[in-house]
This record gives sequence, structure tokens and C-alpha cells, in this order.
Amino acid sequence: MDYKKSKASVNTVTRNIMDLCRDTKNIYESVAIIAKRANQISVQIKEDLSKKLAEFASYNDSLEEVFENREQIEISRYYEKLPKPSLLATQEFVEDKVYWRDPARETAAIAEE
Repeated sequence: MDYKKSKASVNTVTRNIMDLCRDTKNIYESVAIIAKRANQISVQIKEDLSKKLAEFASYNDSLEEVFENREQIEISRYYEKLPKPSLLATQEFVEDKVYWRDPARETAAIAEE
């Protein structure tokens, strides 16, 4: 996934709590959902970065052969400029792009029928 195309802000944004708990009716549940999604995004970004940097891995133990690789620096800068996973997850949640469900509510709804 290309996170650079996300509409998430790079800086912290003040959010209306009522907008965040609109779907769940509970701000704590909304924050838990956002936190879980942020962890997923963080893992994806780390895997992508590791794959790209593995190409530049040097298996020599010599300290004298350390050199500056321009492509490696550009990749690092790209990932440094990305919005934080928590901001990406919050933006996805606000835009209703996060799928979530509550099994407890589902079983309660079945029990009422």
C-alpha cells in the first residue's frame, strides 16, 4: 500500500471526539480499534522498509568499508516523511475504511431475536 497517497496529515490534528465515537458509540472502543489498525500499519511499513533495505545489506564485518549509498538514503528519507501509523489509522477510521466488528454485540443481537 502506498501510504504517501493517504490524506492523513503529517502533523498532529485536533479531532472532535464525537466524530470518532459516531459508529461505535464508545470513544474507548474507537481508540482501541484505531490502535489495532495503527499496529497493523506499523508492521506493514516496517516489513516494506526491511525488504527495501535488505537489498543494500553488506555482509562484510570491516568497518573501513562503510560507504554512503544514495538510494538507501532516499528510501530512508521517504519513510521518515510518512505520516505516523496512528495518524494513518485515525484517518482511515474517520473515512470508514476500517472494517471492525464486535462479537459481543453480534451474540447479544442474536440472543434478543
